[in-house]
Amino acid sequence: MRPHLLIFEPDPRGHTCEWIEHLLAAAPTCPERPILSLVVAADLAGLLGDAVARVPAGQVRVVALTDREQALCTHRRLSVSAFSRWWTMRRHLRRTGATGGVFLEFDHLSLPLALGLGTSRPVSGVLFRPSVHYGTFGPDRPTVKERLRDSRKEVLYRLMLANPALRAVLSLDPCFPEFAWQRYRHGEKVAALPDPAFPIPADSPAADPAFMADIPAGRTLFVLFGELTARKGVMPLIEALAMLPADVAGRIAVMIAGRLDPALRPAVQHAAAGLAVARPDIWFRLEDRRLPGEELARLVGRSDVILAPYQRFVGSSGILMWAARTHRPVICQDYGLLGHLTRRHGLGLTADTTDAGALAGAIALAARRGPAALGDPVRMAAFAASHTAEHFALTLLRAALRDPAQAIAHSLSPAPRIASK
Repeated sequence: MRPHLLIFEPDPRGHTCEWIEHLLAAAPTCPERPILSLVVAADLAGLLGDAVARVPAGQVRVVALTDREQALCTHRRLSVSAFSRWWTMRRHLRRTGATGGVFLEFDHLSLPLALGLGTSRPVSGVLFRPSVHYGTFGPDRPTVKERLRDSRKEVLYRLMLANPALRAVLSLDPCFPEFAWQRYRHGEKVAALPDPAFPIPADSPAADPAFMADIPAGRTLFVLFGELTARKGVMPLIEALAMLPADVAGRIAVMIAGRLDPALRPAVQHAAAGLAVARPDIWFRLEDRRLPGEELARLVGRSDVILAPYQRFVGSSGILMWAARTHRPVICQDYGLLGHLTRRHGLGLTADTTDAGALAGAIALAARRGPAALGDPVRMAAFAASHTAEHFALTLLRAALRDPAQAIAHSLSPAPRIASK
């Protein structure tokens, strides 16, 4: 029987549309040639029309979630959204006749799985934020809240991996699978999944977009972009800029581009206005909107240093992929996976970005040394080459279609060895 996967995603924001487009492009080349049922948010279903049209007839089916299903699956209370996603997956597995299901966001599904809830067909999912192994990355002092978080995850992971309904856990953290294999019974269900580098649009505008027109020539351009929430470090960055010495302030330009979280917007706008008065020698701009891919590609191409001053963020980030693809060094948090990848692959500088003084020191060092001294272009290129969209999509499809041992054997990015605890 031809395999049939149900791809489930109720949240239309962020990476999801791009990820599904990657899966649609790879499905016809996958040896098993699976049928894909896309059970997705209605807004997302509308965005996928062109990508679906490029897939051979009969290989893709699109099912839009009802308003009620989407509301429950994206509920603010994580327990509500977790169980809603679980039961919605079960219902659509029956309706579509799929032979397996894939959750594109899996972290909160650990609770229903740990409680032993089952399905008629095996399910897999993409795990974004494992953090129980962060102590293997080097010395760190986790907070009490972080220790409690990881203790809870440790229990949930052990229990969910024992659930026979779970086929594979695809980890965006390349270090977690080896940790799981050594530490957990049924850890062989965990496999590495390369976070795909964003494809740079081929049809970028010939000239800079209007918002970039007044970026001064001769200054080192630092850029922070993406969905700008508190964890992205916008406020600590503005605080750090106010602390820069005069010889650095006069030679840099800083652009923050992306949609600000509405809850954060008043504070950021107030801080930016204060910075303009206190430090007019710093060229600083805030572009508060989500940039189309073409404009973002142009901005990254114009940049000298990419800023990722996350606040003890857990998981990976597409910003590292953008930077590596374009050979732009990053200034990144020293904590967790992001700091580990930055150091391991020569992607730039790491600092305690929760400390505005330390962040200011990293920016000053980058301005004085120059961007070329911050990263290793050869290692950046190798890192980006191992995170292609095709690699991501085929790894996910193979893991969801095969048993865990086969998924590990076919993984193209094996996790590095780490010491067991």
